[in-house]
This record gives sequence, structure tokens and C-alpha cells, in this order.
Amino acid sequence: MSLNDTHTLHPMAKKAAVKKPPLDFGGETLGERLTRLRKQRGFTQVELAQKVGITQVLISAYETDRCYFSVEMAVRFALALDISLDELLHPKAKKGSTKKPSRRVLRRLEQIEKLPTRQQNHLLRTIDGFLKGVAV
Repeated sequence: MSLNDTHTLHPMAKKAAVKKPPLDFGGETLGERLTRLRKQRGFTQVELAQKVGITQVLISAYETDRCYFSVEMAVRFALALDISLDELLHPKAKKGSTKKPSRRVLRRLEQIEKLPTRQQNHLLRTIDGFLKGVAV
């Protein structure tokens, strides 16, 4: 008796593909969420790409949902944007739930802190006056 007589291989039956409904990410795709979070933090695509260690072209592909990021990339994005994975990935995460100042605002604050005290006070009075005018 040959080996082929006793051990025949049967191809596995193909399972019917079960179509799962897409996850509801609060009305935005993962790419749109990545774009929103990047902009909230004040980063350009180039700046985020440098922080994550990839190219700007790849950031664009992720943001337009032409590419889906892996778990490693999700961790890299979360670290670069200083957010939790939950905020990046969780379908029911609230927009702006842990809103942080944008990087653009923080950069300006750093510049203001380098000014002499007198100039800082003058600038802050100007900002206060502007904000009072907006609140009316």
C-alpha cells in the first residue's frame, strides 16, 4: 500500500464570505480622523511624516484611505500626535474629548515667552482686548 492510498488530501471547503458591515467611526474614516488629529495638533503632513519616520506621500495615502495602517503605525501615530490609541482608533471616541493646544499655538507661546517682560505684557493686553471684542 502506498502512502497516497492511505493519506489523501482533501481540499478545504471554501467558507462563504461573510460580509461585515463597516465600522462606524463617528461619521469619519480612519484617514479623516488621522487628518483631523494631525491638524488639531498643528502638524503638516511633512512634519508628521518626519516624526513617524515615513514619507509625506505615505501620510497622504493613509489620510485619504488609500492605505490602511498596521498596529505598529497606529502606535507610531498615537505617539507622534501625543494621543491614546483609543482616541485614534476607537469608533465611539468623542471628537475633541481630550483637546490639546495645537502645535501652532504652542510654538507661538514659546516665542512669546522669549520676549522681554514688557513686550510680553503689551502683547497679552492686545490679545485680551481682541478676545473681549470677539466675545461680544
